[in-house]
Amino acid sequence: MPDRTADQIQGDIVAARAALARTVDELAYRTSPKRVLGRTKQSLREKARTPQGQAVIAGASALLLVVLVRRFRKR
Repeated sequence: MPDRTADQIQGDIVAARAALARTVDELAYRTSPKRVLGRTKQSLREKARTPQGQAVIAGASALLLVVLVRRFRKR
């Protein structure tokens, strides 16, 4: 490996810091609670449009109805 000058090493350090800062900024952007919630909502909407998703929703609704009816009957 050829000898490097102090200026070259300093330049590499500056470039590495800039790359690290961009990476940290991108991670912060991707993991912000608002964005995660937005992606989750969109994913659930897309899944709810499929036949399997509609079946899950229908099953959950039926289960909720049974639970509510049983609860009100006990009163």
